[in-house]
Amino acid sequence: MSIPTGPAGPLRFPDNFGWGAATSAYQIEGAAKEDGRGESVWDTFSRVPGRTRNGDTGDVAADHYHRYAEDLDLMRDLGLRSYRFSISWPRIQPDGTGAPNQRGLDFYRRLVDGLHERGITPMATLFHWDLPQALQDADGWESRETALRFADYADAVFEALGDRVPAWLTINEPKTVVQNGYLVGHHAPGRQDPDAAYLVAHHLQLAHGLAVSALRATGSASRIGPALNLHPCYPADDSPQAAAASRLYDGYENRLYLDSLFKGSYPEDVLADLGPQSRMVQGIRDGDLAIISAPIDLLAVQYYTPIYVTADGGTEHRWATSEAEWQQIYPDGMYDILTRVTRDYGPIPLTVTENGLPTPDTLAVDGTVHDAGRINFLRDHLAAAHRAIAAGVPLESFHVWSLLDNFEWNEGYDQRWGLVYVDYPTQRRVLKSSATWYRSVIADGGF
Repeated sequence: MSIPTGPAGPLRFPDNFGWGAATSAYQIEGAAKEDGRGESVWDTFSRVPGRTRNGDTGDVAADHYHRYAEDLDLMRDLGLRSYRFSISWPRIQPDGTGAPNQRGLDFYRRLVDGLHERGITPMATLFHWDLPQALQDADGWESRETALRFADYADAVFEALGDRVPAWLTINEPKTVVQNGYLVGHHAPGRQDPDAAYLVAHHLQLAHGLAVSALRATGSASRIGPALNLHPCYPADDSPQAAAASRLYDGYENRLYLDSLFKGSYPEDVLADLGPQSRMVQGIRDGDLAIISAPIDLLAVQYYTPIYVTADGGTEHRWATSEAEWQQIYPDGMYDILTRVTRDYGPIPLTVTENGLPTPDTLAVDGTVHDAGRINFLRDHLAAAHRAIAAGVPLESFHVWSLLDNFEWNEGYDQRWGLVYVDYPTQRRVLKSSATWYRSVIADGGF
């Protein structure tokens, strides 16, 4: 690949680079009660008054379940080479166990076939937060049984879709389930229980390892790995106290998930901070970390924001934020986290499976949507990814979050993250300026 000779030089990515976009099932599919789909924790959570903005739910979302063919045509017209989506567990197993629901499997067969027909490579995520409510009623991810049930579910999906999906992602952002679902409580299941949270972290990672084993047992040639949101942690000042606090913060943010995958152990500083009587430490059984650290074929990295850690273990903002108040816009963090993974854990193939931001998108009178802020954001983060490739990072692909405007969890429909504008009353799709720009980037192999 060519490397630019100056700051204004063209950035060209490898010829086989996987230009893509990403979505998740609950955020776009809708059809919440159709074709045998069961209830998920997000169906339950979003119906509790005050849990989501405006009381929004994913019942209809972007109606992708009915409009997937139109959306596939959009992907083709954008020139996407890769599409990262998720499979709804309650659509496959309405109660989280038992024989798979054939109507649910058939939907994903049609989707995967449609991608292949349009020359787009499928990348499927097995779990993007929509746990069947029946399993939550039996203690959810606090129960080791849920990890075992996940392995059964994964096996059913592998059997149905097989090598038609060349890349599988197991668990999406276990850290977000832990932090938002069990510490802060503003995601499903809405708990605020730190001791439960890190037991959940262990069981999510165990589920990942069991799914890897399930795929290997099929003899499939498909690749597999997890999707981790990794955020570089920096000391907020030059004091030894800030350095120490930043190191521990990084343990909870990144090493808790990376060390177990690649080293077969949890970080000692995190375990010591949790304490020997914590539910997580008590919940680790002999052989668990061998399962979790079974070799993977690729690591999906999702980068949104840096974290600046103060001497007392708090955090502060250094950069402008997007409409998502937690997101500081710092493209160099993309370079830092990608190079850090390669430096600390070796040359595992990497894919960026989420990177994006919400902008105040509106449909203009002339029918266009101008989102210059998204173009600037993506240009700067792609440039950082390009620098990482030049530095030796084996980055294979990049997926913008998101293809479509969608249900943004507790924020409902107020935040728009898509390359494509969704007019929810009519479900009409409109390409934003960023989509047109991204189409040109894909066609040119860079910018």
